[in-house]
Amino acid sequence: MFRLILILAAPLFFFLSSGPAQAQAANCSFNVSNVDFGSVDTLAGAAVDTAATVSVSCMPVTGARVRACISLGAGSGGATAGLRHMLSGADILDYNLYQDAARTIPWGTRLDPSLGTPVALDFSGAGGTQNINVYGRVFGAQQAASAGLYTSSLTATDVMLNAVDYGGVPSDCSAIMTNTKTAGPVVVQAEIDANCFVAAQNIDFGNQGGLAADVDSTGEIDVTCTPGLGYTVALDNGLTGTGPTTRQMALGGDAITYGLYKDGARSQPWGVSGAQRLSGTGAGAAQTLPVYARVPAQTTPPAGTYSDTVVVTVEY
Repeated sequence: MFRLILILAAPLFFFLSSGPAQAQAANCSFNVSNVDFGSVDTLAGAAVDTAATVSVSCMPVTGARVRACISLGAGSGGATAGLRHMLSGADILDYNLYQDAARTIPWGTRLDPSLGTPVALDFSGAGGTQNINVYGRVFGAQQAASAGLYTSSLTATDVMLNAVDYGGVPSDCSAIMTNTKTAGPVVVQAEIDANCFVAAQNIDFGNQGGLAADVDSTGEIDVTCTPGLGYTVALDNGLTGTGPTTRQMALGGDAITYGLYKDGARSQPWGVSGAQRLSGTGAGAAQTLPVYARVPAQTTPPAGTYSDTVVVTVEY
């Protein structure tokens, strides 16, 4: 008896998809310029923008294309809730770095997603160099920041590039951890200048039937200075006055004598000499300084509207 056995050997085929093949052989270099905001006037309350340059050169080793991912971290100033900080001693100035000129897409790092995402650059098989901007913004409404130089240093742990060769669909930057290159330090800095704003309210003594008795009134001067900044406020003698208590409101050839004072008792004249000035320290917000005015009893001049102009000077 013969037994015939026919064995059918089915060929086995393995299909490999052309997904994100990463041959970890890209050759890249890069550098990032410093981010300098220059002088920042925090009292103005507006944002201040600047830009720096990122230059990336890549050459694929395998002949495929290259994806390079550039990460920018928080730096020595740190970050809170996605906002980076520059420091001047214990004082903080908030800023951020962005991928776009509209400052809507934060430039971050794969190591800290709260800062945003890295920037991905793709290079053809021929390789080359790409120059792009990193856009910076110091946020407005930071009047509480004192004058001084604010800095943050982005070191090698903050400024990184990861790259891969690829032949199909490139991976997202969050998954590219090969061929790490670092740069830095990249210095981010801004100088807050000492500054003051001043606004004055007119003083009106009202309508008077005569000047046989003292007539008092008050006004206000609002001074806004950088926090911690010492300042003095001087009031000149007006157009024709000879001293802080002998200023004159005039109408033609006639005049009414009056004085301006620092205190409600009208005992401390407010003028231009050292002791007559009023001193203060800036707080980053408007400080209201009362001005106490007095027309002393005197001979009543002809009826009419009498006026004078006093110049307010803030020195710091």
